[in-house]
Amino acid sequence: MTQSTTALAPGAVIGIMGGGQLGRMSAVAAAKLGFKVHVFTQNVTDPAVEVAHAVTLAPYDSPEALESFARAVDVVTFEFENITADALDLLARHCPVRPSGRVLRTSQDRLEEKTFLASIGIPLAPWHPVTARADLQTAMDTLGLPLILKTAQEGYDGKGQRRVHHPDDLNTAFDELAPHPLVAEGMVDFACELSVMVIRGVDGTIRCFDTVQNRHWHGILDMTLAPAPVMEETARKAQELACRVAEAFDLVGIMGVEMFLDHTGALLVNEVAPRPHNSGHWTMNACPQDQFDMHIRAVAGLPLPQATRHADAVMKNLVGPEDMALWPEILKTPGHIPHLYGKADARPGRKMGHVNVLFPFGALPGEFGVQDALGALATKTAAPADMEAID
Repeated sequence: MTQSTTALAPGAVIGIMGGGQLGRMSAVAAAKLGFKVHVFTQNVTDPAVEVAHAVTLAPYDSPEALESFARAVDVVTFEFENITADALDLLARHCPVRPSGRVLRTSQDRLEEKTFLASIGIPLAPWHPVTARADLQTAMDTLGLPLILKTAQEGYDGKGQRRVHHPDDLNTAFDELAPHPLVAEGMVDFACELSVMVIRGVDGTIRCFDTVQNRHWHGILDMTLAPAPVMEETARKAQELACRVAEAFDLVGIMGVEMFLDHTGALLVNEVAPRPHNSGHWTMNACPQDQFDMHIRAVAGLPLPQATRHADAVMKNLVGPEDMALWPEILKTPGHIPHLYGKADARPGRKMGHVNVLFPFGALPGEFGVQDALGALATKTAAPADMEAID
């Protein structure tokens, strides 16, 4: 279907593929703009279900359910990548899909994503495709050791990857991750991880939120600092890279662009996520329009205001039973702004919500000030080495 630049009117229905917390917060943002939301999910207990106007409960690959869903909405977006691009292509025969199936198809596969980004001149960490065991030696010769072996698809928050320090471990890592196509990545001695949320409208207008710094714990995003405590030129270059990626994808909607800042000051793009992103949750309290507002505006064809912030912020994820045990303390702590996702079972590694803490514009404190503001949330207990994130 040809993309229309006509803005949706209040009362129009936005379809969201996926029922997780990103869909939930997108649905709330849509309601504030006068839209109804129809969620397509496989699980009746998903967080977005309880805030949706309508729900389709069906397998994500059911042609009948997808066609019925497409006829019931005015536009479709998605809140996670564990759906097929073919499903989006089917939906696109009946209504606009934003972002497109092409964007999803590329971002779902690390090999395709890296090939695409390299083709448009985006700087990347060293990498090598591993589609067969015979590629392991070439990858090691090219990248050296240590290296990280990752599945090309379905890996996130530390899943689907193995760190290899010794040549004897290469075959073991390959066997653990096979039979999926793999990608080997060279280790980057980076100073920090940065990310940028970039939004592009149907008319080509592009907006970027401020560059932020991300900190991880056992492969899971733990904390985001906004703005990133880096040089202004570095922050600006990160935004420029994000804009280049969005333009090349012909993006309509929002995209998170993650990148490493190495010790020479170079930026290397790590991966992209064409949807609202955990590292953008700080915008919910520090910006006039947050990432979900901006995404819905883009998807609905509405004008995009500047992505400004009125405060500095720290976003702290609430993960698993350990963090949720601090809930009474969180509620008592001045300045803590909690956001829960409506999940009943706080399993280890599961993202249950997040807390935002605001500071005056331009006054993000240093490390001790951040830890002091987080209070009880500043201390992490030890986690099992094999703990992985659970949606």
